[in-house]
Amino acid sequence: YVLFLQPPVSKCSESCPPGFWKVQQQGKPHCCFDCIVCTAGETSNQTDSLECFSCPDDQWPNIAHDQCLPREVELLSFYDPLGISLGTTSIIGSILPAVVLFLFVRNRDTPLVKANNRALSFLLLAALSFCFLCPLLLLLPPGKQTCLIRQAAFGVLFTLCVSCLLAKTLIVVLAFRANQPGGCIKVPMGPSWPILIALFCTCLQLVLCIFWINFDPPVPEHNIKSKLGMVIIQCNDGLGFWLMLCYLGFLSTICFLVAFLARKLPGAFNEATHITFSMLVFIIVWVSFVPAYLSTQGIMSLATEIFAILSSSAGLLFCIFSPKCYIILVCPHRNTRAIVSGQQRRHQNTSLT
Repeated sequence: YVLFLQPPVSKCSESCPPGFWKVQQQGKPHCCFDCIVCTAGETSNQTDSLECFSCPDDQWPNIAHDQCLPREVELLSFYDPLGISLGTTSIIGSILPAVVLFLFVRNRDTPLVKANNRALSFLLLAALSFCFLCPLLLLLPPGKQTCLIRQAAFGVLFTLCVSCLLAKTLIVVLAFRANQPGGCIKVPMGPSWPILIALFCTCLQLVLCIFWINFDPPVPEHNIKSKLGMVIIQCNDGLGFWLMLCYLGFLSTICFLVAFLARKLPGAFNEATHITFSMLVFIIVWVSFVPAYLSTQGIMSLATEIFAILSSSAGLLFCIFSPKCYIILVCPHRNTRAIVSGQQRRHQNTSLT
């Protein structure tokens, strides 16, 4: 008989597999250790590894933490379902103001269209059509040129819309005050003044955006800190984005207050009521946008901004133009100078008294 003898091995811990590193147990022999899983962003690809190693910035460990894999890219684009739905809504939405603009141009000589400065109405509808298209810029892959223009375009276009409404309301209020007995306010005459007011307010936003782009330009970045294991391709808009929103919010608030004070003016001045509701919707949407935008990351923050753009554009279009479209298409008999100016109602009230 041949006896095969094996020397005894004293071992109190099993080997640590890849994805773990071993830590010596205090006060015990060197063969006693604990296996600790590698932390987030680290791997070990050997048995009984004494330490874990960080993955490169563009990679992330797999579930077993035994190898590094390319990070998953998060990007809202035209090719995923959410991007397709938002882009489609944007394109369809841009058609609606264009249709209303066509309707107003065809009926440009009717009392209803002429009553509230048709030039401003045409400019507002054209600006709204482009506002609906702003999400398409946000869905483009973030690049140097894309990041420079997409938020600035959104800010300038929405400022133009609000400025048109503010000009409409200011001219109406000044005209009413000038026509009051003893009124001493001289109202600028001519169709160009409301346009100049709207363009002046818009140019202030344009200047702000030019300073923003030149001194703190938005740049594309790969964000690897917001979500574990993912790289978010986005534009870093900087402080200028919030300054742009502050000016837009200030202008919207002024427009709302002026329209609210003028909402009970008689006759042709009743568009102030529609402007009041439209500005109320606009302000609510963007006040809600700020905490929602700050509390989300990645594609959801971008989707939140797109939703705010689409909903506020729809609110302006519906509140301002749906009553007018209803009269033009459904009740054309009400599209008369007497009804629009309120003369018929005043005549009826005088007859009753």
